[in-house]
Amino acid sequence: MTPFPHSIGKGATIDEARAMMAKHKIHHLPVMDGERLTSVVNQRAIDLSREAKRVGDVALEDAYVVELTEPLDVVLLHMAKEHIDCAVVVKESRLAGIFTFSDVCRSYGELLREIYPRGGGDEAA
Repeated sequence: MTPFPHSIGKGATIDEARAMMAKHKIHHLPVMDGERLTSVVNQRAIDLSREAKRVGDVALEDAYVVELTEPLDVVLLHMAKEHIDCAVVVKESRLAGIFTFSDVCRSYGELLREIYPRGGGDEAA
């Protein structure tokens, strides 16, 4: 999980979101209405926006939001089953982090290296 992720206001422009994503090299932004999490916007929605002017117009209405205490296996299996590429993590309804497909791959890769250290032999993928 990426703790304390960058976020953007629902009234921000598409260009502001695009610039923020490029600057921080990220593909998802939680969308806020003041202190309240409303949704998430991803790079694909930004790239496909043609006539929309504001982030709130292209943000995902049904963002996957989980409590910080949600068991990781539950989150992973739900993401896989529903083909979701990120979960927005909250603690007591406040934005705490974001858990993306990239986080999953990085964590799984690190786990595999820990379990199966490289030994210079005949490794296979």
